[in-house]
Amino acid sequence: MNIHEYQAKALLSTYGVAVPRGGVAYTPDEAVQVAQELGGGVWVVKSQIHAGGRGAGHFANNPDGDGGVRLARSSDEVKAHAAAMLGQTLVTKQTGPEGKEVKRIYIEEGCDIARELYLSMLIDRGSSRITIIASTEGGMDIETVAHETPEKILTVATDPVTGLMPFHAREIAFGLGLSGDQIKSASKLLSGLYTAFTDLDASLVEVNPLVVTGSGDVIALDAKMNFDDNALYRQPKVVELRDEDEEDPMELEASKHDLNYIKLDGAIGCMVNGAGLAMATMDIIKLYGSQPANFLDVGGAATKERVTTAFKIILSDPNVEGIMVNIFGGIMRCDVIAEGVVAAAREVALHVPLVVRLEGTNVELGKQILADSGLPIVSADNLADAAEKVVNAVKEAA
Repeated sequence: MNIHEYQAKALLSTYGVAVPRGGVAYTPDEAVQVAQELGGGVWVVKSQIHAGGRGAGHFANNPDGDGGVRLARSSDEVKAHAAAMLGQTLVTKQTGPEGKEVKRIYIEEGCDIARELYLSMLIDRGSSRITIIASTEGGMDIETVAHETPEKILTVATDPVTGLMPFHAREIAFGLGLSGDQIKSASKLLSGLYTAFTDLDASLVEVNPLVVTGSGDVIALDAKMNFDDNALYRQPKVVELRDEDEEDPMELEASKHDLNYIKLDGAIGCMVNGAGLAMATMDIIKLYGSQPANFLDVGGAATKERVTTAFKIILSDPNVEGIMVNIFGGIMRCDVIAEGVVAAAREVALHVPLVVRLEGTNVELGKQILADSGLPIVSADNLADAAEKVVNAVKEAA
């Protein structure tokens, strides 16, 4: 689960992380009001969408204009920038060409920036530890820094037993070229970030840029937070921040039914039980010359109703030209899958080729249900046979 920048800053500030003052606005007039309440003579107007690269992006209605982060030196400029952003589609390299509509903006006080740095915390799956990544190249994509100047990236792993220790903070601070009171400021910020990360079950906290101000303070000028979906049941305050408008409608619907669904760009819809088998299914579809339209794991204890819902979600994607069902019945019974497939195919009026491969518990009963359905369902003997049949069926239909 992701949240907006202003929400991340509000959370982090409760843990002692230094952030600039700001306020959210939904109309140009509200933006002016926030700016006046903040005071000062310089403000930053920031589009709030779940995507990075906002400043370097462009609006669909004005490709050659300014991006989604703009400086304002008067109330009139704040209002003009807000009017130009709200209700418009912002396109960044993370949104794809379709972009995302800006429904809210964040007005933030100006900051005297002396240096821009990079800082993030994430779970390193290789070591199973919270790992800190820092760089002197703030404001840039960390992927670009890693590719062009990997020597400028500092990585520090923490022990899950002891957590973040003072020497970790000093190592990061020294690596970023900080000195004097800047080290104390950075250490306090790091401590707050780490506590927030663990308390809130975060999977990523990214501050880019982390800035050193003219007065020597170290503050989070930007903030991005992702959370572990599996831990949201114990994070009601985080769940309240969820903005469903920012999520893919099909992925959102799938999550309501405990289905693991991720939309992709291909033409072959996939319904599989088990994440590993789903990955293998997508690979073999590519091997036979096509591309998967989704990742969908119905899980090991799916009901007929969940399978029916999964089928409907796959077919709601207009790019789907064929469907491949690949089930290995261990905990999941093949007859339950077959009943769900038949029910869904009848309910949505199946209009694309459907190939089903069943193996395992109650496989013969499952195949019999498919055969007796009277629907144009193609059975496959094994995984390779299923992939070849669905790819060929799509090509013939085209």
